[in-house]
Amino acid sequence: MIDLYTLDRPGLDALLAGWGQRRFRAKQLWSWMYDKGAADFDEMTDLPAGLRERLAREATLGSLQLAEEQHSADGTIKRVWRLPDGQLIESVLMPYRDGRRTACISSQAGCAMACAFCATGQMGFARQLSAAEIVEQALRFSGELQARGERLSNVVLMGMGEPFHNYDAVIEAVRRLNTDLGIGARHITVSTVGLVPQIRRFAEEGLQVTLAISLHAATDDARSALMPINRRWPLDELIAACRDYVDRTHRRVTFEWALIQGVNDDVATAERLGRLLQGLHCHVNLIPLNPTAGYDGGPSGEPAVAGFIEALGRFGVPATARVRRGIDIDAGCGQLKAKVLRRERAQSGDGSASYS
Repeated sequence: MIDLYTLDRPGLDALLAGWGQRRFRAKQLWSWMYDKGAADFDEMTDLPAGLRERLAREATLGSLQLAEEQHSADGTIKRVWRLPDGQLIESVLMPYRDGRRTACISSQAGCAMACAFCATGQMGFARQLSAAEIVEQALRFSGELQARGERLSNVVLMGMGEPFHNYDAVIEAVRRLNTDLGIGARHITVSTVGLVPQIRRFAEEGLQVTLAISLHAATDDARSALMPINRRWPLDELIAACRDYVDRTHRRVTFEWALIQGVNDDVATAERLGRLLQGLHCHVNLIPLNPTAGYDGGPSGEPAVAGFIEALGRFGVPATARVRRGIDIDAGCGQLKAKVLRRERAQSGDGSASYS
């Protein structure tokens, strides 16, 4: 079976030409896949019945199978997808009152970065996703939104995995999200824990997407305790790469900061962060922590968030608190997958690990 999402437009043209189809049929099929978000070949009513039947026999629209889904009271939808080899990944659709519809998608099954507070990092790394597997997560949400007269407006690669650890596939996926799915480059965000060589490489790609850095601490000792990658590329190297990125691209860098009560949410920490980032064209996105079973920390309260923002402002560093979505479901990255795995292990009766 041919997964049509693995084909670019010339590849789709070649496939249908090999089937003896006229050239415009590929254009129609492409439009159904990307412009109209069709989930089934039967929906493609302007294609001949014979072509639809052959497509159903010999091709698929993607490879993801829904394993679990949760709906939040705020409209957030979180899904676990099963890949053909049994691996599990997560993606999330977040609606906002201003009309934005944002998909948060995964770039790997699991993650090798081992960040202390992240449920995915606690699972370990399984495998890389292909560009098609990355893009399909957004395509699924896009098609469902189109069916109800809405559109997917933003995509963030902040789901499971470290995008720059899967660099080539992620860059291909970003280009396809932009050109094939029509998501504006400035509405796509790639988040990294701070792989310095890849940040420097990314600066040369000529992409207008947003670069986000998961920072979470303002000293090497504190950051290394939370994020082992800091031992390889400490803060001075990371911030130097970010300054070079801004100089090269003239794009603002976003720094993600998970506020952990009593760990990194005090004014003194904010002042250290302000001194670290002072003069850099950047923005700090403050995110009250989503607690996980493998980490004891909890989210900061509103007074601490406000004090942190005020302290950063004294150094000319702008910051805002992210609106928390899906708090009444397993919102944190990796949490719903962990629940599915626990259930499947219990059902198997032998307690053995699977898919991670």
